[in-house]
Amino acid sequence: MDDTSSILNSIKKLLGPGASDEHFDPDLIMHVNSVFTILTQLGVGPENGFSITGPEETWSSFIIKDPNQFSLVKSYVYLKVRLLFDPPQSSALIESINRQISEFEWRLCVAADPA
Repeated sequence: MDDTSSILNSIKKLLGPGASDEHFDPDLIMHVNSVFTILTQLGVGPENGFSITGPEETWSSFIIKDPNQFSLVKSYVYLKVRLLFDPPQSSALIESINRQISEFEWRLCVAADPA
């Protein structure tokens, strides 16, 4: 998944439905935008916030400065959307995902404000 790929389509691919399946797009867009709000509050991404409306928005639209430093944004967005959209049945797996999310949040905060 490169920085010019569609945010919505890349999340759909990771979750399972193909890019051509648009049935869950409104739900996924809502969850992705919620995660972007969290990232904005963490100091990651555009200062004025960011949202998607469909498959047109790309990762490079959100990750403007130093794409290598913020490459885990994609994994973070996927994990958060997965828990919101299609949480696993196993509480152990949910806890594992939540630990990974917490680590990503810490690393993103450090990357956004290294001082």
